[in-house]
Amino acid sequence: MRNITRRDFVRGTLGSVVAGSALGPGAVAAACQARAQRTPRSARVVIVRDERALDAAHDVDTAVLDRMLADTVMRVTGQKTGRAAWQALFKPSDVVGLVSTPHLNPTHPELMDAVRKALVDAGVREGQIREAQGRIDKPRACTALIAMPALKAHWLTGLGTAMKLYITYSSQPSRYHDAQNANLAETWLLPDVKGKTRLVLVDALRPLCDKGPQPDPRYMWDYKGLIASADPVAADAVGLQILMAKRKALRGEDWPLSPPPLCVQMADEKFGLGTSRVSEIELVRAGWTQDALI
Repeated sequence: MRNITRRDFVRGTLGSVVAGSALGPGAVAAACQARAQRTPRSARVVIVRDERALDAAHDVDTAVLDRMLADTVMRVTGQKTGRAAWQALFKPSDVVGLVSTPHLNPTHPELMDAVRKALVDAGVREGQIREAQGRIDKPRACTALIAMPALKAHWLTGLGTAMKLYITYSSQPSRYHDAQNANLAETWLLPDVKGKTRLVLVDALRPLCDKGPQPDPRYMWDYKGLIASADPVAADAVGLQILMAKRKALRGEDWPLSPPPLCVQMADEKFGLGTSRVSEIELVRAGWTQDALI
């Protein structure tokens, strides 16, 4: 199986990587046909960074994070205030599930708290904001979800960010690992999940660019950012480019992920969940620019 490199991504699509992969001739033919017939899409991905978000000990400055979060949702929605931005996404009657990354490189609890505070300020009652990671009954009880993965590589699926976040809602998570990570987007289409995700908010404060199974501090760094979009595939595509650029910076040459994160391209071209193509992504950047990697 040929590995995805940053060069593949920069060419404008991940689609070329499917050819010759372990998916088999039938799946390759189907993917090529889907790619040829695919209708062009568009997506906005926002990256907001602040060099003060983490201190030298990697601790979060919550006041800075609150401002970053407000700026992020304003840029995603086009609203002029943080409160208006959250109100454009959620109604007071919504039961909002926060779906975080629970392990390897967990979502910062400070980010979870900041989102809760912002939702309450926007009119959602505190009792209607729930932790929704885990069993399928948790998203079932929600009318809306916020996907809150941390940005990280993963030893079983290549990338462990948005596409992998809902894997615990499947009755057979193991079938989505290894080469089958190509079908991870199926978990976003489960009846109790489909259409509920209003915002993808990626914790890129301190990403992990190599895959575990235990987090290695050598491959974690203070990026001090948030990545957000209404399109989970576009958010993963941008996050993947950042990880690949960091890996190349560490090695001085392309350092492919293995297994390749086919889930990103297939979420686009097989499942129609969003766009993985750079040419279709409007990238909006704000704040600290040093070592942006994109």
